[in-house]
Amino acid sequence: MTEQTWTHIPIMAAQIAELLLTHSSGTYMDGTLGLGGHTKFFLSKLSSQAHIYGFDKDLHALKMAQERVADERLTTVHASYSQAPQMLSQYNVCTLDGALFDLGLSSYQLDDPSRGFGLLNEGPLDMRFDTTQVLTAADIVNTWPLDELERIFREYGEEHRAMQVAHAIVTCRRTQSIRTTTQLKQVVENVLGPKRGRIHPATQIFQALRIACNEEFLHVEQIADVIEQLLKPGARAAVLTFHSLEDRLVKNQFKALAHTGRWKLVNKHALAPTYEEISQNRRARSAKLRVIERI
Repeated sequence: MTEQTWTHIPIMAAQIAELLLTHSSGTYMDGTLGLGGHTKFFLSKLSSQAHIYGFDKDLHALKMAQERVADERLTTVHASYSQAPQMLSQYNVCTLDGALFDLGLSSYQLDDPSRGFGLLNEGPLDMRFDTTQVLTAADIVNTWPLDELERIFREYGEEHRAMQVAHAIVTCRRTQSIRTTTQLKQVVENVLGPKRGRIHPATQIFQALRIACNEEFLHVEQIADVIEQLLKPGARAAVLTFHSLEDRLVKNQFKALAHTGRWKLVNKHALAPTYEEISQNRRARSAKLRVIERI
């Protein structure tokens, strides 16, 4: 797959910009830069004095974002957003006017078979956001004990038959390592049956492995601490989630912040994309947006 075939449509960009960009010449953070779609849109709304620091664990994404945004007002940082306070201090940045955390998978990551995130094409069972990281999804599938596999499938994938899937994987790997997305997909199909309707039965298993491989929830749980350290009074944080587990974590963190009296919820209930946006970009259909402001 060539880079030119990847499409990238930033989800809810206009809604987020309206809620997040409270200072036209401010300093902002894009905690999950991806291919830079949100940042490029934001910069089109901001003044020449504004600046955005874009974080991502994926070196290839950072390179493509720099090329696509092509704006000196963007500084890219190869790190997780959970490291933002320490990393920004290296740029003498102590406070921000706003921060976005888009917790979705970048379209190029999902569509590139060599990354191992998707089900449609065969690829190595990788799933690392940061390819300099040692642990891969194949390592998890082939070495983690039965009870740990069952736990992540149940907790991260919300799979009701998690134990059966975990047992099938452990049985299979005794005679043959599971190294490709196609192999894993077949093992799951043998337990849960073939695809029925829109969602493949292995989707939740792949989600669970991706979350475990990248310790995604560990980072999500640190969003409150990051914005507590960085956002100045009047600044806002926006979080875009794509499944109920992430949204629940963010909702609970925002509630806890609001109860301190130092923060207020900008939207009491999660906002969703418009019908028009979903019709043009089906990947937006599960998106939920929550915004909080420091008082």
